Amino acid sequence: MTTRIVELRQGILKKNDELARALRGRFESAGVLVLNLVSSPGTGKTTFLERTLRELRTSGARAAALVGDLETDNDARRLAASGAPVRQINTHGICHLEAEMIGKLLDGWELADLEYLFIENVGNLVCPSSYDLGEKIRVALLSVTEGEDKPLKYPTLFNSADAAVITKIDIAEACGFDRDTALRNIKEIRAGIRIFETSAKTGAGMAEWLAYLAGSRSSR
Repeated sequence: MTTRIVELRQGILKKNDELARALRGRFESAGVLVLNLVSSPGTGKTTFLERTLRELRTSGARAAALVGDLETDNDARRLAASGAPVRQINTHGICHLEAEMIGKLLDGWELADLEYLFIENVGNLVCPSSYDLGEKIRVALLSVTEGEDKPLKYPTLFNSADAAVITKIDIAEACGFDRDTALRNIKEIRAGIRIFETSAKTGAGMAEWLAYLAGSRSSR
């Protein structure tokens, strides 16, 4: 029984990887930079993405988002307020997004009209780390409310990430957040990773984040 479960999982991941490679080819041909945002629930991922979309729109950049949740379209409606095109993916119990889900939601969108496509993954630090969505950049988000040892508890995600974002730094002192320890833990898992310390509420760190996005797109 254990062997059968392992074989089934390997088959699922192989199919997903094949679909992800095809998606990556579509994204690269269209010239759109795709980012997969992954965090636990409550990290402030949606608020961070909403601020990002608003800032990009203000600068004249063309961005869109796909939002993953088990149920409801609450987050999609919040993000749509930024003026960016947004589509909701409801997984109905599945704890992660898969490449096939992404492909289906792209129908009707002209990717060449976009510069950035953000995928807000389901709130989970385990399952999403195994599923390639065809993204160029995987971003792991960590809130100051979650504790400095999150990267050590979930090393697979942080080790597979291209960038890490610490959110809600405006309340770091009130939470007793140990910045140095958090940074050290992230770097222990993923040496050399780019780290952003941000607050979607105050705007702290957003300029550096937006510069990173622009630089990543120009270097494609």
